[in-house]
Amino acid sequence: MMTKEKIRCPWCLKFEEYIDYHDNEWGRPVHDDQTHFEFLILEGAQAGLSWSTILKKRSGYRKAFADFDPFKVSRFTPARIEKILLDPGIVRNRLKVNSAVNNAKRFLEVQKEFGSFDSYIWSFVKGKPIINKWKTLKEIPATTKESDALSKDLIKRGFKFVGSTVIYAHMQACGLVNDHLVDCWRYKQ
Repeated sequence: MMTKEKIRCPWCLKFEEYIDYHDNEWGRPVHDDQTHFEFLILEGAQAGLSWSTILKKRSGYRKAFADFDPFKVSRFTPARIEKILLDPGIVRNRLKVNSAVNNAKRFLEVQKEFGSFDSYIWSFVKGKPIINKWKTLKEIPATTKESDALSKDLIKRGFKFVGSTVIYAHMQACGLVNDHLVDCWRYKQ
């Protein structure tokens, strides 16, 4: 008996790691601050590049950025940053690496103010995912009024590499919006 292949969003069909990311992470609501911090670093690093490039370097980022512990990253010294910039396991862009350290400090400030980064970020979607009904990839926007508002607030708080497009990608990855296509097996999950 033949088993029916799952229908997936077509953007993820390039390689096995991408499919695994789509099936097991992308779009699942995140309520863990460390995971939010991870995606802030990764989405910022992705600016101007493909997500597949960053996904392939994810383990390098995990190693270079202390398993995405914002407290540890906030304490990185200039010497540590220089060492990271030599690491081929990440995208070696000085502005992006410096922004990750800056954003760790800002992240801790948000945690202190709101109790958690999670409480803060989910307030921009009134505490529950926005469920879209896209039929094609062309319908999915690069930004929304929610990502515009969140981006503007993060920038006001001193975050870097958090433009509306980067933030919308974060919202998609962390399940603040459901942008799986309606025929994708993950859409109803």
